[in-house]
Amino acid sequence: MKSGVALFLAALAMGTTGSGIASAQQAAPAAGAAAAAKEVALIEAAVLRVDRAGLPPISRLDLPPADLAFAGAKLAIDDNDTTGRFMGQDFSALEVAATPETASAELDKILAQGIRFVVVLADDAITLALADQAGDRALILNAKARGDNLRGADCRANTIHVAPSHAMLADGLAQFLMWKKWTNWLLIKGSHPEDEDLAAAYRRAATKFGAKIVEERTYEDTGGARSTDSGHVQVQQQMPVFTQSAPAYDMMIAADEAGIFAAYLPYHTWDARLVAGSAGLVPRSWHAASEAWGGVQFQNRFEKLANRPMREEDYQSWLALRMIGEAATRAQTADPVALQEFMLSDRFEIAGFKGQKLTLRDWDHQVRQPIMLTTGVLVTSVSPQDQYLHQSSALDTLGIDRPETACKF
Repeated sequence: MKSGVALFLAALAMGTTGSGIASAQQAAPAAGAAAAAKEVALIEAAVLRVDRAGLPPISRLDLPPADLAFAGAKLAIDDNDTTGRFMGQDFSALEVAATPETASAELDKILAQGIRFVVVLADDAITLALADQAGDRALILNAKARGDNLRGADCRANTIHVAPSHAMLADGLAQFLMWKKWTNWLLIKGSHPEDEDLAAAYRRAATKFGAKIVEERTYEDTGGARSTDSGHVQVQQQMPVFTQSAPAYDMMIAADEAGIFAAYLPYHTWDARLVAGSAGLVPRSWHAASEAWGGVQFQNRFEKLANRPMREEDYQSWLALRMIGEAATRAQTADPVALQEFMLSDRFEIAGFKGQKLTLRDWDHQVRQPIMLTTGVLVTSVSPQDQYLHQSSALDTLGIDRPETACKF
């Protein structure tokens, strides 16, 4: 796609197909002229990943790779170009890693280059600030932040939410637990603001689907190192004590968006109970073990490209850029304003290797999508569960529905 030969062949293919001339030999001169005359339309995007310094994850297996999200972006550009070469379209994605202190300046540099689509991987506050900074100069595709406020009172018309919300994740898990008749929950939440937002989503899900939270407890983050030579001994002593004397419950639900304590809960509870939420059975947008709906081929292509399994951030970046490519193909335009309008219209849909088409909610710009319920090595189930119906889309049983939204564009 990048070479002159590839451009010539793409234009040649288009000229031959539509000419109506009987033979390829006769069509070649006309196709060559078309190739020379036709300009390839470049559709540019950027992926802005904002890395916040902090403690490493509890497990070294969760250490973020250097190309986190960027590898997913590369695969999306390859996929977009596969179709784009026949449409006279070329796609690119600038990869930018920033810190919270440099994110604003990096966005200014991106906008100065005339890039109108910016995939952002940042926390809630930075995502909102970058959306306000971009204004009408760019469409922000949120590929990480899960806060329900971003889809509610703090929603922005220039933002599409590719990452699922806390409400969608909580509802996906709640549907499965209700199907299993595990209806009594002990909710353990962290002490960070993002933990409270996730806990609120589980409270809402319990009310929505008829579960009962028998008690809530807060695990206070006191800071300091979490991985020491005697760490497992301390956890083995502390976690059972922290979880003892609870009312009878079926499931322990962990709301630990900050990643401080939830991984320690399985097998360390006082009572012999299962754990779900931020550990145990975890709701996710994607999992590296997913094989259904063409997932094997998709996973293999990513692993060949990145030499590692795909993570949620990779999938969400891939999906964000594929949305741009799909819009360009269907709308047959490279105009950024027209592409944005098409993505936000009821004509837009995209395949996401999840068994059904993904579309956009017009009331908060959230991408409708199934939620995978996963363990460390398997996809246990996928929500929405079959028994939960909706008048327009079963996917709208996950998250904030139109009558509930606080979003006002």
